[in-house]
Amino acid sequence: MAALRIGVLASGRGSNLEAIIGAVRRGELDAEVAVVISDVADARALDVARKAGVEALYVDPEKKKARMSAAAEQRIIDELRKRDVGLVALAGFMRILSSEFVAAFKMRILNIHPSLLPSFPGLGVQKKALEYGVKFSGCTVHFVDEGVDTGPIIIQAAVPVLDDDTVESLSARILEEEHRIYPEAIRRFAAGRLKIEGRRVILLPEGA
Repeated sequence: MAALRIGVLASGRGSNLEAIIGAVRRGELDAEVAVVISDVADARALDVARKAGVEALYVDPEKKKARMSAAAEQRIIDELRKRDVGLVALAGFMRILSSEFVAAFKMRILNIHPSLLPSFPGLGVQKKALEYGVKFSGCTVHFVDEGVDTGPIIIQAAVPVLDDDTVESLSARILEEEHRIYPEAIRRFAAGRLKIEGRRVILLPEGA
């Protein structure tokens, strides 16, 4: 069976992209990063892709708001389909996808979010967690649906919030866990070990 072809959408530094590429290179993930697409022309993620020998594309979002234009979304869909992408991984992609985009890759889009969803969706997550006074934060890999950070949860990792934490220190520790659980979630997807029952995602054992 051919390895899973992944299309990564990224808007920033691409650290989760590096984690995915690293997992592939180490043989921990039976997949191939087929293309990296960004809505930011000078995103570091594009440089990360090129240095790794992965095709990197910039698509003009045509809008400064949270959503791209319909035409820009369609260009991304076309580029992903052209490369026979079986999974779309959002890695710091700062756009809300339309229902049409989600439908084009239904239950084949994953996202990594820096909180223990359903707590603190959206932006400014660590600041919200510190202000609320939670004792644990963390990160979540989930399927993407039509809402904002509302799709079925695949894997989570908890991170203690320390009394002297700042937004920066908490973010750094959470990011370490993101780099660990995102490739693992993709590995389970590639192996067909995710069973979806309503909102629940059942993690099937090896060989299931």
